[in-house]
Amino acid sequence: MGKSQETYNKKEKEKKKLKKRQEKEARKLARKEEEKDSSLDSMMAYVDEFGNISDTPPDPTKKKKVIKAENIVIGVPAREAEPEMDPIRKGVVEFFNTEKGFGFIKDNENEEKYFVHVSSLSEEITENDKVQYELEQGMKGLNAVRVVKL
Repeated sequence: MGKSQETYNKKEKEKKKLKKRQEKEARKLARKEEEKDSSLDSMMAYVDEFGNISDTPPDPTKKKKVIKAENIVIGVPAREAEPEMDPIRKGVVEFFNTEKGFGFIKDNENEEKYFVHVSSLSEEITENDKVQYELEQGMKGLNAVRVVKL
């Protein structure tokens, strides 16, 4: 006689598969029951002006501020006029390379360094010369122009 096609292992595997299917179905039903119990309102949380969390919504009638339409300003506020600085500034040549034709002037007032090019000079300058100049916006920042030796 031939051996039966259903062995012990096959029967056990089938039992495990059936048990897993039943457990999965039970979990699915439990989730559905849970969803029925939980509504959106029960999940809501509210935060008051002090940062405290509560389950009751804030009362809109409390602490209501009255704002007049005339007090609302729309647009950008006007810029306050900056005090005009003297366009002619004074400083000391900190570095100047005559071969390449550029250098830096250190301002006497704010200790800032400004780039100067040989094309902006009215006469030749060297390091440690006291100069008078004006500032103009260049490609990479402020540049000293119309430089005169004092």
